[in-house]
Amino acid sequence: MTERLDGTVALVTGASSGIGEAAARQLAAQGASVALAARRKDRLEKLAAEITAAGGNALVLTADIGKQAEALSVVEKTVGKFGRLDTLVNNAGLMLLGNIENASTEEWERMIDINLKGVLYTSHAAIPHLLKAAANSPRKVADLVNISSVAGRRARVGAGVYNATKFGVVAITESLRQEVTSRHVRISVVEPGVVATELTTHMKPEVAEINMKPFAGITALEPEDIADIITFIVTRPWRSAINEVLVRPTEQAF
Repeated sequence: MTERLDGTVALVTGASSGIGEAAARQLAAQGASVALAARRKDRLEKLAAEITAAGGNALVLTADIGKQAEALSVVEKTVGKFGRLDTLVNNAGLMLLGNIENASTEEWERMIDINLKGVLYTSHAAIPHLLKAAANSPRKVADLVNISSVAGRRARVGAGVYNATKFGVVAITESLRQEVTSRHVRISVVEPGVVATELTTHMKPEVAEINMKPFAGITALEPEDIADIITFIVTRPWRSAINEVLVRPTEQAF
C-alpha cells in the first residue's frame, strides 16, 4: 500500500541536481511541500518553478550544509515556512577519489564536512521536528533518509576517505535508528552503486579517469531510480520501516 504525502513537508539536501532533484520532484508529486537545499541558487529556483507550475509547493534554501549554522538554518526556515517537517532526505555529498598517499588533505576536509558533518548537522536539527510530526500526524510516522553508497559497504584502493565518509553514514543511520524508531521516526539508508550524476565531475579529470575505469561499460542507474526507492521508503504505512536498501546497476558486479 502506498500512502500519499499530502499535508506533509520534506526537506531535501543536494536538491540542485541528480538524486536530490529527482527525489524532490517525486516527493512533490506525492503531495509533499518540498524545501530545496543546495549551494546553486539558480538550479534550485528553476526546480522550484517547475514544481510550482505542476501544482506543488517549493521553498528555495541556498546553503552549505557542511557548516552547522547553515544546516540549522535550512531546517528552521523549512519549519518557519511550512509549519512542520515530516521527511528529511540527506542527499548532499562529494566524491573526491584518489589515493591516501600524497593526497590533498583539503579534499578530505571537504568530503568530511559535507558527507559526514552535513548529515549530522541536518539530522540533529531536524530530529525534534520529526519527532513532533510523528507524534501529531494522522500518518503516525516521520522519515529521515540518508544517501550513502556501495562505497559505504566495500572499501577499495583510491577511495579510502570517501569510503570512510560513506561507512560513517551507515553507522550514523543505524545508531540513530535505534534511538528514535520506537517513537515512529523511521531512519533509513540507501546505498546506490553507479548513478549517472555529477559526482564524477567534482574530481580532476585525470583522477576520475583512473578511478572510474573499473566501471567503464556499465549502464549506470538514473537518479530517478534512486528517487523511486526514496519515495517507496517514505510512503509505507507507519508500521513498515525500510531500514536499508543496497541497489546496483544490473551490470555492476562489485
